[in-house]
Amino acid sequence: MHDPIAWPPAWPRVLDGECGPPAAGDYRACPEDFAVEECLDFAPQGEGEHLWLWIEKRDLTTAMVARELARLCEASPREVGYSGMKDRIAVTRQWFSVQLPGREAPTALVERLAALGIRVLDQGRHPRKLKRGVHRANRFRLRLTGAAVEDPGFTARWERLCRHGVANYFGPQRFGPDGRNLLRARALLARGWRKRDDRDGMLLSAARSFLFNELLAARIRAGSWATPLPGEVVMLDGTASQFSVEAPDAELSARAERLDLHPSGVLWGSGGSVAGGEASAFEAALPERYPALCGGLERAGVRLARRALRLRLADPALERGDGELWLSFALPRGAFATAVLRELIMHPGL
Repeated sequence: MHDPIAWPPAWPRVLDGECGPPAAGDYRACPEDFAVEECLDFAPQGEGEHLWLWIEKRDLTTAMVARELARLCEASPREVGYSGMKDRIAVTRQWFSVQLPGREAPTALVERLAALGIRVLDQGRHPRKLKRGVHRANRFRLRLTGAAVEDPGFTARWERLCRHGVANYFGPQRFGPDGRNLLRARALLARGWRKRDDRDGMLLSAARSFLFNELLAARIRAGSWATPLPGEVVMLDGTASQFSVEAPDAELSARAERLDLHPSGVLWGSGGSVAGGEASAFEAALPERYPALCGGLERAGVRLARRALRLRLADPALERGDGELWLSFALPRGAFATAVLRELIMHPGL
C-alpha cells in the first residue's frame, strides 16, 4: 500500500495571503547568476596529514570535484572530505580535504584542477578530515530577472521576509526532477530500506524532507508556523539548541517576534517526539496520513530529529540594476535559497 503523494505538492507560500501571488521571474540563467560561499568558523591549522583546499567551482557538483581530487591525488574517495553539497548550476566556494599521509600533493595539482574548471584559491594542512555538516552557514548572491523585477510589490515582499523570516522548506532539488527521488524512496521503504540501495542516504533524506514540508505547510495554513504553540519545541536561531515550552508567555512570544527563536518541526524517525500539546497534534497527523513513509523510516533505523520551521535572513541586501535584481543573504547550513526565492517570484522550478 502506497501513501498518497501528489506531485507537484501544493505547499503554500507565506506571503500570498498578505501580498498575493508573486510575479513571474527567472533565476540561475547561467552559473554566474547563483553564487554560494560556504562559511566555516575555523581554518586549517597549517600542519597535519590532510591537505585542505579552498576551491571555487563552476557548473560542477560537489561530488564531481571530490572524485577528481581522489583521482588526481591517487587517494580513495573515502579519503576526500567536504562539509556541504553545493549546487551544480552555480559558482560556489567551499573547502575540500584529501588525506595525504607522509606525502606532498601531486605535482601541478593546482594547474591540473584548473584545467578541469576547478580553481584553488587557498590551501593548508590540517590534522583531521573535513567532516560533513561542520560549516556554519552559506552566503548567497543571486541575480533575478523577469516581470518580478518590475513589480512594485517586490520590495515589500523582500522587506517582509527580512523582518519576519522565511518558511524553512526543503528545496525542490532535494526531491529530484518531478519528485522522482521521493517516489524512489517510497518504493524502497515499502520493500525495506537497505544501505546498498541508498549508499549516501539520499532517498531517506527525500522522504524525511517531504514529511517535514507537509508539516510546515500545515502550520502555515493554520497560521502558526512562526508562533510557538503550547507544547512547542523551539530552536534558538542559527543553532541546534532547543527546549520545550509548556505554555508560551509574553517574553517567549517577543523573542519569536525578534527572530531569536523559532518553532520547530519533526524530521521523522524512530524515537518519541518531545513536542506536546497543540504542537504535537500537527506531528501526530503525519503517520496517520503517511503510514508507509513514517513506518519505513522507523524500520530503517533513522533517528528522529528536529528542524526550525522558520529562517532568518542574515545580512540581507538588495541591489537594483537595469532589468535585474541582485539579492544577498546568508542562511544556516541545511537551508535552501530556493525557499527564499519561492516567496519572491513565480517560477516552475520553485
